[in-house]
Amino acid sequence: MDEYTREDIIRIAEAENVRYVRLQFTDILGTIKNVEIPTTQLGKALDGEMMFDGSSIEGFVRVEESDMFLKPDFNTWRIFPWSDDNAKSARLICDVYDINGEPFDGDPRSNLKRVIKEMEEMDYTSFNLGPEPEFFLFKLDKEGNPTTEMNDEGGYFDLAPIDSSEDARREIARTLEEIGFEVEMSHHEAGPSQHEISFKYADAVTACDNIQTFKLVAKTIARKHNLHATFMPKPLYGIAGNGMHFNVSLFKEGGNVFYDENDEFGLSGDMRHFMAGILEHARGFTAVCNPLVNSYKRLQSGFEAPKYIAWSGRNRTPLLRIPSARGAATRAEVRSLDPSANPYLATAAVLKAGLDGIKQEIELDTPVNQNIFKMSKKEREIENVEDLPTTLYTALKALKEDDVIQEALGEHIYKQFYKNKSVEWNMYSSQISQWEIDEYLKNY
Repeated sequence: MDEYTREDIIRIAEAENVRYVRLQFTDILGTIKNVEIPTTQLGKALDGEMMFDGSSIEGFVRVEESDMFLKPDFNTWRIFPWSDDNAKSARLICDVYDINGEPFDGDPRSNLKRVIKEMEEMDYTSFNLGPEPEFFLFKLDKEGNPTTEMNDEGGYFDLAPIDSSEDARREIARTLEEIGFEVEMSHHEAGPSQHEISFKYADAVTACDNIQTFKLVAKTIARKHNLHATFMPKPLYGIAGNGMHFNVSLFKEGGNVFYDENDEFGLSGDMRHFMAGILEHARGFTAVCNPLVNSYKRLQSGFEAPKYIAWSGRNRTPLLRIPSARGAATRAEVRSLDPSANPYLATAAVLKAGLDGIKQEIELDTPVNQNIFKMSKKEREIENVEDLPTTLYTALKALKEDDVIQEALGEHIYKQFYKNKSVEWNMYSSQISQWEIDEYLKNY
């Protein structure tokens, strides 16, 4: 990651003819927000003196306590490659501070840093995250509004001319490289018009910043191709949904603590406890990692979307998989998440769950190496395989019963998240769907 000083940013902005800077942050629901300033105000912004109205942001504060400050992370300075050469735009990702100069409890990025500090107090130095977000590229209508009309008939790893979205995907990958991403792979996914661009792992905060930047780039470049990039978990019935696997690993000064060369499977005791913690709290963190009503349409639909709480090696049907790489690359792949999740909150929840497994020395069950989708309920009971929550409502109930995941969010975020998602569920559950009309109107 590039390292910048205050002076570096001011010098680069002047040399590159940057006229506007977006001060970006993320709200509790995972939406990117920004305050745009002219570069005449850049020095003030770099000093953390830019104020904004926090009462206008979902889940932040009440109107009587609305003054908040944006303090930029200098190392997130990036010039947008698509901006006008005569008046370029750049961005800085910010942490949100309250009027007393303290990190704001409702800021997801600051909250993740709080959980990382807990990790460091346990003598771990870093938590690496390699995300794999999937997305669809759908056509826009004549008015420029998103549709669910597919742009290609391609399948997994297909090439043009079947994959007519290839140019858009290639430009997204190229743009990511221009702003400092190390793109590892770009390919068509299993569903028509579905894609994945994989980029290199990073420390937890940087990886979450990268997810948010990736979404912004994908949506921006897709528009240039008259397409809409959507990270909605399940936009189409009968077609694979969008997942966002998290590849995670924990480090100390001596290296990756998940690896033990003396273990039969190369897995350390810390890793086994960490994995056990993830499985123990999987139901509790599902509302955070799968936060939409629509998320559960993906989890319940098959297509390798894991809805069973178990682990294995090569088997891709459980929630938790251990890729075959060992040594410094030893990692766990958490497969249940989807890209509608707020990455800062999801990472905080997964990390806290794993750390709790280490603290409590939770024992890891034996792996389930069968295809769980083909196992009977009785067979799953014998293997002690539980289900994930099947709706946002049951996921919120599980979150309400899990003190560890509530602690991962902090009191402010937990209360606001729970309140917002309860409203979402109530709104959804009172709607009448076309399926109900087709199924019941004539028969009852």
